Amino acid sequence: MLDTTALTDLQTREVMGYASLCEGMKAILDLIADARLHFGISCYVPYPSVYKEMYEFASRNGCDREVVAKIDTWLVKKSPDRYRVSVTSQIFHEYVAYMRERINRGMGVAEDAIWEAATECLFMENPQNKKKEYKEEVEREVIGGIIGKFRNKYRAALRYGILDSAPDIDVLILAKELDAAVIASDYGIEKWAEQLGVRFVPANVFPMMIQEYLKHLPENENEPESGNKDKSKEGPSGEIEFI
Repeated sequence: MLDTTALTDLQTREVMGYASLCEGMKAILDLIADARLHFGISCYVPYPSVYKEMYEFASRNGCDREVVAKIDTWLVKKSPDRYRVSVTSQIFHEYVAYMRERINRGMGVAEDAIWEAATECLFMENPQNKKKEYKEEVEREVIGGIIGKFRNKYRAALRYGILDSAPDIDVLILAKELDAAVIASDYGIEKWAEQLGVRFVPANVFPMMIQEYLKHLPENENEPESGNKDKSKEGPSGEIEFI
């Protein structure tokens, strides 16, 4: 079960030796393709929440259509059954979405206060007619940097270690439903995966695990052989057990 961070984690790209986000996403998706073809390992993504997040992430960062095509081809899209999983999924899902909204609303209020206080203090002794002249430059050069630092500290203090988006909870619900391992670099997902009894794999370890599988392919096996799998290694769904 892939969270968006399974494809976008910076540490994973550094370990794999890719400087660009798009190259890193392609490399991970190629490994997923090899694992699917050779071992029958299926990587799922909650639809539409996490799938949409991945798609938008690739688009915003200028990735070409090949990245989206790989996402569509090699990741299995599935909507989590929030009503039948043996946790109060729908209530939990709504609560997380509500909590994210409230956190962001609080951050917005604090940001507005920073803008207003900084601007008023700066121009307290200046003539009113000069305020517009300098306002844009000051906001860009001074206040914008302060806002950026505030956002990072705010997220670290309030959002780190909690489930703060609907896609996060979709990842856990669908993993619980399918008895799948979760791949992510999100501490909140890791923490709640442990609470729900769901297997968790750090995003920066996942590509190396696939590479380790592929290293042990028979030398003469260039293409996957259908109907020739070792049934003793298959999971309940007929797919190879992973992790």
